[in-house]
Amino acid sequence: MGVRTALRKMLASQLGNPRGLMGKSVAKRLNKFNFAATSGAVEALAVVDGEVVADLGFGGGVGLRLLLDTKASEVHGVDYSASMVDRARREFHDDRLRLATGSITALPLPDDSVDGLITLNTIYFIEDLATAFAEIGRVLRPGGRAVIGIGDPEGMAKMPVTQHGFIVRPVEDVVATLAGAGLVLTDHRRVSESELAPHLLVVCHAK
Repeated sequence: MGVRTALRKMLASQLGNPRGLMGKSVAKRLNKFNFAATSGAVEALAVVDGEVVADLGFGGGVGLRLLLDTKASEVHGVDYSASMVDRARREFHDDRLRLATGSITALPLPDDSVDGLITLNTIYFIEDLATAFAEIGRVLRPGGRAVIGIGDPEGMAKMPVTQHGFIVRPVEDVVATLAGAGLVLTDHRRVSESELAPHLLVVCHAK
């Protein structure tokens, strides 16, 4: 294995589970790279006063900060990386914030406990997407909504790092899997006018 390939594999692994010294650098890069898409996701979620919301796979924490800037009564952050959870505990000092280490395929949240949630650039690292979306449906209250943010598949396929452990799915396949979990697409936004702009899939769970 060449040095370049090894570095790409290491970066791909860190993007899926930031940790250690490199994880700190990755977290900062994630915040910068994901800011526009995360801002768009929070805007699309349209949080109203007193709602309980969540960011699943929050990484560097930019989504948590934006959700805490709303009038939500409670903000849950769930991330697979214990390092990112520890980082968020050190960074945020808001008694509305609830942090937990966990996977989207087995969320550490009760049934019908969340009014709205966002998750961005997480599903590339989830093999069993149907279970992940079923879990999202489980924790959403009746009428609850979620915003799923993904990179454009064509653009993602051109990135060398995505060749190492990423599962890049067509948008229509993601939408079909959401529908199978009872999550109905209500809006499909793009972060910019570029043909390769990230996608924000807004869904509602009627239950």
